[in-house]
Amino acid sequence: MKYIRIVLFAIGSAIVYGIIHDQITTRVCIEYFTVAHPRLILSESPTVLGLFWGVVATWWVGLGLGLPLALASRVGQGPKLEWRDHRRGMGWLLGFMAALAAVAGVCAWLATRTQDPVHLADLTGQQITPHLRSRFLAAWAAHGTSYGGGFVGGLALIVLTIVRRRRMRRAPSASADQRT
Repeated sequence: MKYIRIVLFAIGSAIVYGIIHDQITTRVCIEYFTVAHPRLILSESPTVLGLFWGVVATWWVGLGLGLPLALASRVGQGPKLEWRDHRRGMGWLLGFMAALAAVAGVCAWLATRTQDPVHLADLTGQQITPHLRSRFLAAWAAHGTSYGGGFVGGLALIVLTIVRRRRMRRAPSASADQRT
């Protein structure tokens, strides 16, 4: 059950992050969701689209992080970690992802708003009007960077969990310290 709690914690964290992220990016460029994504939900509401895609596009990322994180936390000898032990690390990971996404989005917007933006015909079939292309690319960059940062940061969290457990196993126990 403790293994499953770690997986559920990762899924829940990813979903919360995804909803917050998508609430912002739907307001940057709703066309990122209505043109560049399949129409799984017939809504033009930024709030509804942000909630929907925040769940649909991130639960599987949380699962992909949660399964190896749970293995790193619970399998093998030595002290075992629980979901609570990952709150700080997950907070850092989500903050790292948000910062990267914000920087990437702003950089893409700045880079494309003063010049002719990248042609989006291959991606959107000319459905993004020229005056929205900078905003579209900002949302696209924020999302792509967030996924990339999450992948790298998630791997780091898993490795740090393994290292943490090894250090805990090698550290002298509190009861041994009290006997001396």
